[in-house]
Amino acid sequence: MVLTLFDKTGARVLGALETTGDFAVLAGRTFAAIFKRPFDGKSLMSQLHSLGVNSIPVVVLTSIAVSMVFAVQLAFGFRQFQAEGLASQVEGLAIVRELGPVITGLMLSGRIGSAMAAELGTMQVTEQIDALECLATDPIHYLFVPRFLAAIVMVPLLTVVSIYVSFWGGYMILVGVEGQSAYVYSSEFYKLLAFRDLRIALIKALVFGMIIALVGCWKGYRTHGGAEGVGNAPTSSVVTSSLWILVSDFFLTKLLLV
Repeated sequence: MVLTLFDKTGARVLGALETTGDFAVLAGRTFAAIFKRPFDGKSLMSQLHSLGVNSIPVVVLTSIAVSMVFAVQLAFGFRQFQAEGLASQVEGLAIVRELGPVITGLMLSGRIGSAMAAELGTMQVTEQIDALECLATDPIHYLFVPRFLAAIVMVPLLTVVSIYVSFWGGYMILVGVEGQSAYVYSSEFYKLLAFRDLRIALIKALVFGMIIALVGCWKGYRTHGGAEGVGNAPTSSVVTSSLWILVSDFFLTKLLLV
């Protein structure tokens, strides 16, 4: 029984190492393929539109909803201490440093990460990727690179949109509902912020974009098992990238705030 337990534990450790190594190799090939020629600019523009422009409604709606809920919680909490004026300061700090990049990253992992996994998974099980390799086309360069570049460009831009919209979400609650002065809200919102905070948010968004694209493409590229595999790939992509976003957010926060 003890030997069986060791066998199972060893098999799981080896499986985890094999999976990690496979992802690292594909990620390294993606970084290297960025500099290969010829570059498919048309595919990049298509991905920029698909990943960026089409994601604006989702990012706007979720950002404004979360910022309004956060403003309600802050107003209620600070009212207990008769310190309502601090609500807008904390709202600004939380939105720029955390809520903007994390909400954008999580929503895009669900929307574009799953779409990448489903699209590449379908190509894998229908042997379209094998056909590319038969035509001497590197699937990493042809499929991964446009999606990767589009993600690292559009996720930071969408994070800026999220921060801007979240400002107005807090405005509607703290000024429109709680009766705070519009001038006080606008000035207090930025009181605790510095340029470094925006830089931290954009660095986080850049890393989140890398995670979303690499995990989505990796899950799709390694899809097997026919229609069932294609159905599982997006779910696995969303769970994995969301987990990595939250874990990396912790380490980035600790690293960048030092």
